[in-house]
This record gives sequence, C-alpha cells and structure tokens, in this order.
Amino acid sequence: MPFALFTVGLFLSAFFSGSETGFYRVPRARLLLDSRGGDPVARGLFWLSNNPTLFVATTLIGNNLANYLVSLAIVLATAQFSIGDPTISRTIAPVILAPIVFVYGELLPKNLFFRAPYRLLHSGGPLFFSFGILFAPISAILWLLGRGLESLVGQAPLRLKRSLARNELRQIMQDGQDAGVLRPAQRDLAHNLISMTHLPIKRLCQPSNRTPWIASDASLQQARRMATRHRVAYLPVRLSSDGPFIGYVRSVDLHLDDAAPASKMRELPSLPDDLPFVKALLRMKSTGEEIVMVVNVLDQNVAGFLIADELVKPLFRTS
Repeated sequence: MPFALFTVGLFLSAFFSGSETGFYRVPRARLLLDSRGGDPVARGLFWLSNNPTLFVATTLIGNNLANYLVSLAIVLATAQFSIGDPTISRTIAPVILAPIVFVYGELLPKNLFFRAPYRLLHSGGPLFFSFGILFAPISAILWLLGRGLESLVGQAPLRLKRSLARNELRQIMQDGQDAGVLRPAQRDLAHNLISMTHLPIKRLCQPSNRTPWIASDASLQQARRMATRHRVAYLPVRLSSDGPFIGYVRSVDLHLDDAAPASKMRELPSLPDDLPFVKALLRMKSTGEEIVMVVNVLDQNVAGFLIADELVKPLFRTS
C-alpha cells in the first residue's frame, strides 16, 4: 500500500510539473493550426492557452494532491517498516526519498517537457483534461478569484497575453530566417504586420485640414494647379468651401481631356476612425478603393483620408 501510494504520487508530481513547463513552452501557433485541422486535443490545449487561469488551477491542485500522496506514503511506510526507534525512521526516510522525489518528480519531467513540449503535452492531453473535469469544482473557485482580480486591475492580463503572442510570432519569424526559410524582407514584413494589426486607422490617416481639396464647382485649371502644387494623386471634392465631401477626382483624369472636374468625380467611401489597420487594408484592397474618408465615430466629423498605396508603405519598413 505505501509503495503504491508513493508511485502514484510520484507519477502525478512528474505529470503536473512537466505539463506546467510544457504549457509555457508549446508554440501556440502550432496549437492553432492543429486545432483548425480538427485535432481535438490541440483544440482543448489551445482553449486552455486562452484561459490560462484554469490550467494553472488544475496543475496547482494536482501538485498539491501529489505532494499529499507522497507524504502519506512515507508516513505509512515508516510506521509499517520502522526498525528500532520510530523517530529515527521518520527522520531518515524523508532524507533518503527527497532526492528521488526531486529528480523523478520534478527535475526530469520538467527537462523532458522543456525539450519536447508539444509531443508530451499532446500525449498527456486526455489525462490532463480528465483531471481538469475532476478538479472542476475547486478550479472554478480559483478561476472566479482570478476573474475578480482581473476586474480590479482592468484588462492588463489580456493585453499582456496578446503581447506574449506577438512576441512568440516574432520569434517564429526569426527562427524561420535563421533556418533559411524566410528572407529578412519577409521577416520585416511579418513583424510590421503583427505590430500594426490592432492600430486604429485614425493614427495613420492624413488629417483633413492638411489634405488639399477642390470645390465641386472648381474649374479644370484650378484643379490641375491644386494637384500639381501639392503633388497628389487624388483630390477630395467638397460641395462648397465649408460643405461636406461628396467625392474625389484622380489627378491623372484631369489631364486626359478638358471636361470639368465635376464630371470626373468618383464616389468617396468612408470608414470609422476606430477600424483596425488590417481590416481597413483588406477592405480597400478587396473592393479596389483608392482613397477613403475616415470619419470620427463620436461626432461624425471627417478626421482625415486614407490612400491605399500609402497605407501599404508602413508594412515595408526595414528594421
């Protein structure tokens, strides 16, 4: 009986200690790809990576259970097999068994999971999920405490998690370059895209008070002079000097014939100023929009203008 308890406790200590190391070492990009490929274990691990409080609670309870079983096994063994003074046996037994518990219950499994996190974590995933269900009542209490702490300090834990994910992707790109899979320009493009993913377009647009424009009744010569003076490819068109923007004209169209600028006017789409950079870029490229008007979501005033070609330039900055 003591030997069986000691073996089970040692196994649980190794399993939960190693899983904790593997969880923080496993590449979440691979979990995402495998989960989308239909792997149920990867899907569960990816869900846990987005809810780390539940994972930590399960490993914490599991390690405490393992320590209790090991301690109980040692106490029962010393009571059953003690020779002579039982006080001496209770003193010597922990000293003899402590290195075994440390090496095989902590050091070795952590090292193995550190070297092969995905393989070992994926193999032990079903067992971990079983313990997660078993410990759910206690884990729920710890999860609620974590959510309460998060509500007190704000959304910092979520921002930190997103930052860690970006750093992980940057490391993957760097590893790809080191391995010869990615070129430096491709790595820089990926880095810039990651860093600008959630940047609102109001941070990137050209302010309306610094954008040259023409009135709807402007003559062809006035429009040509405005485009040439400011060297712009597009000119927004206003209904009047203080009226709303109703469209835009391309500078190249002004030189194709002598028709009035109003006849060359194109539709000017609008986007909310809090729209993320990537969503704005994808929309403009998919619909073929050359220039859009950025509108403040609070007062509906024009914040500025975005040009598709200019929007792409920050992605190709070199580090």
